[in-house]
Amino acid sequence: MTSSRPARPHQPTLEDVARTAGVSRATVSRVVNGTRNVDPEIQRIVQQAVADTGYVPNRAARTLVTRRTDSVALVFSVPNHKGADDPFMSRVFSDPFFGRIMGGLLTVLRPRGVHPVLMLADSEDARHDLVANLRQEHIDGVALVSIAPGDSLPFLLTEAGVPTVLFARPQTPLPISYVDVAQQAGARLAAELLLSRGCRRITTIAGPYDSPAGQDRLAGFRDAMAEHGHAFVPSVEGGFTQEGGEHAMRRLLEEHPDTDGVFVANDLMAQGALLVLRDLGRQVPDDVAVVGFDDSSAALASRPLLTTVRQPVEDMAAEMAKLLMALIDEGERETRSVIFKTTLIRRQSA
Repeated sequence: MTSSRPARPHQPTLEDVARTAGVSRATVSRVVNGTRNVDPEIQRIVQQAVADTGYVPNRAARTLVTRRTDSVALVFSVPNHKGADDPFMSRVFSDPFFGRIMGGLLTVLRPRGVHPVLMLADSEDARHDLVANLRQEHIDGVALVSIAPGDSLPFLLTEAGVPTVLFARPQTPLPISYVDVAQQAGARLAAELLLSRGCRRITTIAGPYDSPAGQDRLAGFRDAMAEHGHAFVPSVEGGFTQEGGEHAMRRLLEEHPDTDGVFVANDLMAQGALLVLRDLGRQVPDDVAVVGFDDSSAALASRPLLTTVRQPVEDMAAEMAKLLMALIDEGERETRSVIFKTTLIRRQSA
């Protein structure tokens, strides 16, 4: 009886690549596994042979040789949550800020064949478990976004010797590499714009008072205002959420009904503030001028379109990935910080 089972297609092997390239199997293995000190021309020939044959490296075998998994963890360390409806958990998937970080990372990681693995740490136990799991799963490194007050994770990763790069400066001084934006300089741009428009009764909706970004933006704004004679600027904490911006704007108007200019420490809060101003019949920017911070998709979804301070999140995330790959590839242990400049994006709200 003749079997009707189709023949299994031939899977290209290292030997096939070596035969096509005209080099030894060992040379192919060195190129595929990323070994240094291979002649660039040999690398090019082998890589072309890999493409021509359709060879796909066995990642498990490669890991045994290189001790690399070609996977990095993108970790969001967030405040403790009290249930499935917790806003901080939903923010990771709904806030455009986090999507921009992922997009920036992928521009660097994807061409290198490195895969990001999304992880969440939302409690102290989860943070300790995450560090233990990283060791067991042999993740090559961590790109960490921390928005948890008093977050212990940067310290835990540093102590464990896990290659880690942080988005935004650490809350406490640590020997850890990070990327950030010139937060205070950006807030100054917002202050100068509002003052140049003739606003005199200016308030601000701040980010979390216990976060470095919230602190820096508030400090930069108040310093700039003080230099122009405004000794006190009323502020309300908004929590970096649209709902927080709505609550903060209502409170500011209740306590300071003559407000004619508002600096809002991120675009999501500014979007909420604009909704409240519209509901209360305040014309923007004629009655109240509004300036946000981020230049995210929320700025373009706002009505009127939001004037905002741009931080180049995608470029920052890409730089974070480059720093992380340097730690992984080169064993570089010297910590580095990269600070990006801000720019003012003028639209309709101010």
